[in-house]
Amino acid sequence: MQGESSPQRDVLDVESLAGHLLAEGSVFRFLAEHRQRLFPDALFADLFPSGRGRPSIPGEVIASVIVLQSLHGLSDREAVEALTFDLRWKAACGFPIDAKGFDASSLTVWRRRLASSGRPQRIFEVVRDVIAATGAVKGRQRRALDSTILDDAVARQDTVTQLIAQVRRVGREVPGAHQVIGERCTRLAALTGQGYDSTAKPRIAWDDAQARDELVTALVNDALALLDGLDVETITAAGGKPAEAIALLALVAGQDVEPAEDSDGTDGQWRIARRVAPDRVISTVDPEARHAHKTVERRQDGFKAHVVIEPDTGLATMVELTKAAGPDNSDATVGARLVVADPTITGPVEVLGDSAYATGDMLATLDAKQWAPLVKPWPIRPAVTGGFTIDDFTHDAATRTLTCPAGISRPISGKGSVTFGAACHGCALAEQCTTAKRGRKITLHPQDLLQRQHRQRALDDGFQATYRQHRPMVERTIAWLTQGNRKVPYRGVTRNDNWLHNRAAAINLRRLLTLGLTHGPTGWALA
Repeated sequence: MQGESSPQRDVLDVESLAGHLLAEGSVFRFLAEHRQRLFPDALFADLFPSGRGRPSIPGEVIASVIVLQSLHGLSDREAVEALTFDLRWKAACGFPIDAKGFDASSLTVWRRRLASSGRPQRIFEVVRDVIAATGAVKGRQRRALDSTILDDAVARQDTVTQLIAQVRRVGREVPGAHQVIGERCTRLAALTGQGYDSTAKPRIAWDDAQARDELVTALVNDALALLDGLDVETITAAGGKPAEAIALLALVAGQDVEPAEDSDGTDGQWRIARRVAPDRVISTVDPEARHAHKTVERRQDGFKAHVVIEPDTGLATMVELTKAAGPDNSDATVGARLVVADPTITGPVEVLGDSAYATGDMLATLDAKQWAPLVKPWPIRPAVTGGFTIDDFTHDAATRTLTCPAGISRPISGKGSVTFGAACHGCALAEQCTTAKRGRKITLHPQDLLQRQHRQRALDDGFQATYRQHRPMVERTIAWLTQGNRKVPYRGVTRNDNWLHNRAAAINLRRLLTLGLTHGPTGWALA
């Protein structure tokens, strides 16, 4: 059942004895004074539908600990130790001096209940409601978008390690699989003398390409033999951890390998592929972690944190953690979804972002809302160095034609294709336009007109001045979010997304206190 804090203070209550020592404007002092107002019992009532059983830890206490834990980047054990021995934590949570902190596993239980509820990010939402109540972002007409890569909490695995680890996992998770492994997965032991009961990497001549290919061949064929020896359809239909283990084994057995040289793919000869799968699983321990390239030179493994902020205050109004790769997790796709769903936007806004957000779909989304895109346009490159770009071609939407710099018009097909073909032969401007022997062919983006208009707006001095003044402010908020917390603490998107929301809530609360957050007769306000 839901626990409630006693309205009467203990004789050794820290806030009563030493509350005046808490720094003015600190999160500790704020929670000591306002935690019950910020996190009332009703906020967590749905997590405890039964009125029977032992009372839980009061919601205001757990929420306060989660905020402080997220703010300081502590583990569950460290947070409980701080609650036991740090007087500031005791004052913030309403504990007496001699009270011992609860068991660290209680935080795990609460996170699971919150994650499975209808409002898993309610702590973030409560703080955002305070932002709205204070009017901190009311009437502010800009939102800035950005993302950053967060390191995963596991080590990256190579192909060999993944295959061995996943065969072992199938043996643990799937009933009867251990026996199948013993009977069918014998190639690894025959080649190296090491079976799947060992976690060590096989001893081979790693600098010998042939030896590596033989090892990969043995592992892939063992994995395929294991899948062939199990009733995959029945296991998959039943779902749960066995189905997940089977699916992941099939994935890692195929994502990094290709038929060996001079093999047609039917003789069971394999090697490490000479390419990287676009959505490659990098660890069987956390299958949702991904490779990411924030820049051409900088590669990280992990997840991507997306943020929407109000640039003048630095307050994050929307956040989301996703996989670090894949079209559904691109900056523009997630950014468009977040900014449209931002409940603090009550009127037209200017949306700022770097060139990652200047996709045609993003521009169409903002145009439909009649919001102004202040995003850095994608650079356009000519087909011939120093020659004509797409903007040198005139797009007539009324007649659905595209006219080249030489004045030749051609119709635009339903799929956006335009073929000039023979018209380029003998054209005096052809050398500046194309090197194709059959003439220039162009495929227009469905939002080509919006992209053209946006590139023209971006040349305006006012656009440039506003972008340079307000766009960099999002970096400040990202620095606050990632300071001491560049590595996520959990595995998987869902748990780390909940962590990111709690982290953003704590940072927002600290920022509000810096801006002068108070509570008076009319409610929350900024001094």
